[in-house]
Amino acid sequence: MPTPPAGLPAPDFSLVSDSGSVVRLADLRGRPVVLYFYPKDDTPGCTTEACAFRDDYPAYDQAGAVILGVSPDSVESHKKFKAKFNLPFPLLADEGHQVAEAYGAWGEKKRPTGTRMGILRTTFLIGSDGVLLKVFENVRPDGHSREILAALPSA
Repeated sequence: MPTPPAGLPAPDFSLVSDSGSVVRLADLRGRPVVLYFYPKDDTPGCTTEACAFRDDYPAYDQAGAVILGVSPDSVESHKKFKAKFNLPFPLLADEGHQVAEAYGAWGEKKRPTGTRMGILRTTFLIGSDGVLLKVFENVRPDGHSREILAALPSA
């Protein structure tokens, strides 16, 4: 599926978080949401990205923003990753990658060893009204959190 553009409603979803609770995008209306898709728990780039969001978390919290990390890893894997790096935001298990597909964050990845399907590192900034404000594709983990903070709408 193609990546939905800014200006359209964000595709709704319900996913199980690292705590075992169900997170529904519709339940977060009234607050901006940072929805970031990452390939795999506890890998170098994904850890860099998650820890930057962790380190900047007070600024997101002050802005009233919710951060949600999504990968195809299991709830159990998310629990370990979250605990290991003391992440203060939910990690959502999209094991069948349906939500990643709905957001256009699942696709062909070219590697020197061949091509395979997987998560395309992408972040969506969703407004408090549920509309996509900005889409960040081909994300580089270093500096990405600061880029998102700069794009957050002013309260």
